[in-house]
This record gives sequence, structure tokens and C-alpha cells, in this order.
Amino acid sequence: MSFMLRNSRKIVSKTLIICYMSVAVLCCAQTQKFISYSPEAFEKLLKDNPKVQLVDVRRPEEYAAGHIDSAIIINVLEADFLKKAKSLLDRSKPVAVYCRSGRRSKDAAQQLAKEGFTVYELDSGFLGWNEYKLRITN
Repeated sequence: MSFMLRNSRKIVSKTLIICYMSVAVLCCAQTQKFISYSPEAFEKLLKDNPKVQLVDVRRPEEYAAGHIDSAIIINVLEADFLKKAKSLLDRSKPVAVYCRSGRRSKDAAQQLAKEGFTVYELDSGFLGWNEYKLRITN
């Protein structure tokens, strides 16, 4: 009887650990609420949908050094990023974001998606965009 009691306690203990770990994983997992595009698909998105609001989320000096035509700048590193985005963007129109390499734009996309915007993101950033443009012109 003692052996069965010890075994059942071990089973219950292991089951509880598995349950706690499952809950922790589910609670901590971030679901991506935006769509990432390759440069080719991003270009097609912009051409096919003139209502898309194009946003460069880099710093002003990066934007000044080169940007995608018709992009406005809203620096995601600024403390008031969301406030600016909400005042400059129309929530009823989709938003396409990009940065230098794709890291900051994913952060910006996540923040905007949480605020109810429909968001598309350039997965390889302006660097990937420039590489793509060089490839198709050569």
C-alpha cells in the first residue's frame, strides 16, 4: 500500500509540473498579429493596394540617408511612438512598416497590431529591400 501511495504522489506531482509548464508556455508565447513579407511581396503589396500607409520606423538620420518612396517616418525608438502613430495613421487603412534590417519593424508592427491596426512588415528591412532592387535591375 505504501508503494502505491508513493507512486500515485509521483504521478500527481509530475502531472502538476507538466500542467504548470504548459500554462507558462501558453501565457508567455507571443502570437504574431501581423504579416511579414519578403521584399518582392512587399513591393507587390504596395503596388496593388494604394491605401496602404507606408511607415519607416527608423531614426531620422537613417530615413534621410534613403527610404522607400512615399514612406513617412515614425521612429519606433521614441517614447511617444504609439501616440504619433495614432495621430498620423488612419486605423481604417492598412499599415506597412519597415526598418533597417527587420528587427525594429517587428516591434513596431506588434505594437500597432495591438492597437487594432492591420499591419504588414518588411521582413528583411531596408537592407533587404535595397538588395532586392539591385537584383531586379541587374
